[in-house]
Amino acid sequence: MNSLYSTLIEVLKQKADFFSESGELLRNAVYEAAMKMDPSLIKLLADNETTKKRFFTEIDGVLVFDKVGFGWVINNKEFLPDSYTRFKNKIGLVDESGSFISSSDNVELVFPYKDCVLEGGQTKEDQKRSEIFYNETLAPDEVDRLFAPKVLTNAKRVTGECETIGCNFNDEDNLVIKGNNIIAITSLLKRYEGRVKCIYIDPPYNTRSDASTFAYNNSFNHSTWLTFMKNRLEIAKRLLSDDGIIFIDIDHYELFYLGVLADEIFGYENRLGVLAVVHNLKGRYNEFFSIAHENKLVYAKNANNATIKSYIYDNSDSYPLEDGISKYKLVALQRTGNGSLREERPNLFYPIYYNPDDNDISLTEKDRYVKILPIDSDGIERRWRWGKSKVESDWKTEIVVKKVKSEYKIYTKIRIKGDRPKTLWNRPEYSSTTATNELTNLVSRNVFTYPKAVELVVDSLQIATEEDSIVLDFFAGSGTTGQAILELNKKDNGNRRFILVEQMDYINTATIPRLKAVINKNNCGSFVYCELAKLNQTYVDKIESATTDAELIALLAEIIDTDFISCKVNPAEIKENAKSFEELSIDDKKRFLMELLDKNQLYVNYCDIDDENYHISEEDKAFTKSFYGDK
Repeated sequence: MNSLYSTLIEVLKQKADFFSESGELLRNAVYEAAMKMDPSLIKLLADNETTKKRFFTEIDGVLVFDKVGFGWVINNKEFLPDSYTRFKNKIGLVDESGSFISSSDNVELVFPYKDCVLEGGQTKEDQKRSEIFYNETLAPDEVDRLFAPKVLTNAKRVTGECETIGCNFNDEDNLVIKGNNIIAITSLLKRYEGRVKCIYIDPPYNTRSDASTFAYNNSFNHSTWLTFMKNRLEIAKRLLSDDGIIFIDIDHYELFYLGVLADEIFGYENRLGVLAVVHNLKGRYNEFFSIAHENKLVYAKNANNATIKSYIYDNSDSYPLEDGISKYKLVALQRTGNGSLREERPNLFYPIYYNPDDNDISLTEKDRYVKILPIDSDGIERRWRWGKSKVESDWKTEIVVKKVKSEYKIYTKIRIKGDRPKTLWNRPEYSSTTATNELTNLVSRNVFTYPKAVELVVDSLQIATEEDSIVLDFFAGSGTTGQAILELNKKDNGNRRFILVEQMDYINTATIPRLKAVINKNNCGSFVYCELAKLNQTYVDKIESATTDAELIALLAEIIDTDFISCKVNPAEIKENAKSFEELSIDDKKRFLMELLDKNQLYVNYCDIDDENYHISEEDKAFTKSFYGDK
C-alpha cells in the first residue's frame, strides 16, 4: 500500500484541485471526482502504468475504470497522509473491507440533526489554539444530554469582603457562574426561561488580529464564529421575556454576518436599531480608516411588546461643587478674539480663566487669573465646543472648576431628561481610556486591554429595563455589566438583578474583585457565586495545560480507563496502538485526546446529582436543588 500510495500521490499532484494550499491531499475531492467519473482524473490514472494496472481492466481493447476499487483505496484507513490522521482514524466506523462507512453511498443518516454545536473551551485569555473548540455535529439525543441542566458547586454568598460558604439561592440574588457559557445558559433555562428582561453581551469580535481563535478551519473562519454565536443566541432568545431586549456589541469585521444571523434568529422585524458608539475620537490605527467607533445591535424578542425609554443622563453627582466654587453657564453671545460668535467657531481651542482668590471664572484673560485648558476627567486635553445653552427645563449644562493635584481642571456637569436615544452614541465616558482607568482603579491586576465602559452599559440598561428587571451577560469578562447594575440601582433605588457567566480564570482575579470593590464603594449589594461541576472538563483543563509528551501519554492511559470516553472509541484498539500515539507531536496528541472525550460529559448533569460516582457533596446538592426550585 505504501508504494501504491506514493505513486498515486505523484499522479494526483498533476491536478492542483486535489491539494490544499498547504499541500495536503483533499481526499474527499478526489473521491467525489472518481464517483463522477471525472475525465481528467481517469486520464491521469490511465497514463501511469502502476495506477493503470491497479484500477483498470481491459475488455475487448477497452479500459474499464474500477471506481469502487479506487474509492476503497482513497478511503481506506491506512491510506492517509500523516501519522495524526492515521491514528485519529482509529476513531470511526468502517465496514468489513476497511472502508469508511461515512463515505459509502449505501449508508444514510436516518435521524434529523441541526447545525453543529460549537462549544468554546478557553480558560485563559492568551489561548488562541483551534483545538480548544469542539466543532461537532451531534444527534438530537446527544444535544439533549449536552444541554441538560448541570450540577452547581462551590457556592458562596459574597457581600463586600464577607463570604459565606454554603448557601441557598433565591429570586432576589445576583448570580455569577464560572463555567462554559453555552452549558451555563442552557442550565439557566429551567429557572429563567422567559424571565430575562435584558441581555447585554460583548462577545469575541473575531477581528483579523484574533481570528485564530475561531480557526478550526481557516476556510470557514466566519462559519465557525457564526456557529459559535448562533448556538448561544438561540438560547438567549428563549431566556428573554416577551418584552425583552438584547444588546450585542460588535465591530465592523463581523457586523454584517452577525446582522444576518441575528435577523434569522430574532426576526428582522424585531431589529430595533444598529447603533454607532464612539469610543475613540482620535481613532485607533487601522490600515485604511482609523477606527473611532464600534456598533451595537439591538433586537427585541417581540418588537410589539418592547419599549425603549427616554434617555436620562445626569453626571452631576460625579462633580459636586465645593463650597465657594462658582460655575459659569454656557451662553451663545460669547465672542472670540476676532469678534466672531463662539458658536460660529466651535472648533477653536478656548481656555477658561479662573481666579482662586474669589473663585470667579472669566472667558477673557485678566490679572491674577489662572489660565485653565479644557482637560477632561481622564486627563486628556480636549477642544471645548461652545454653543447655545438650552433653555428647556430638562437640559442643564454647567462648567465646574476643581483643583486636582495642584492643577486646576475643568469638568462638565450635565443633566438631560426626556431625550429620545439616537443611533449615534457619543460621550467622553464611553472612551476605552476612561474604561481602562476605571477598571484599574478597582482591581489591582487589570488583564483587559479594551474593557467596556460602565457608563455605556448603564445607559443601555437604563433605557431597556425596569427597576426590578433581570439582566443577563454570558460574556461577563471583567464584570462591567454587574457594576453597571449596582451603579444604576443606586441611582434610582432599583432592584435589578444580574446574572453573569464567565469561563476564564480571570473571573477570580478581576471579575469578582471588581464586584466586591463596587459593593464596598456603594455600601450595598451582594451576589452568589458558583461553578459548573466539572467531569470531563477536568481532563480538558489538563490537556490544555500539559506541556510535555510524558504528561499527554499519561493522560491517554488515564482517559481510556474512565467511563466517559466517546462511544466511537474502542479502548482496546487505542491501547494496542499506543506506540503510534507516542509518535505524534504534542499538538496532535492534544487534538487526539480531545477527540476521545465524550463532550456530553464535560460537566455533571443535574439528573445524576445523587449518583455516588460523581461525589457531589451535600452542600452542593442543597444549593443546586435550591437553584432549580426542587426540595
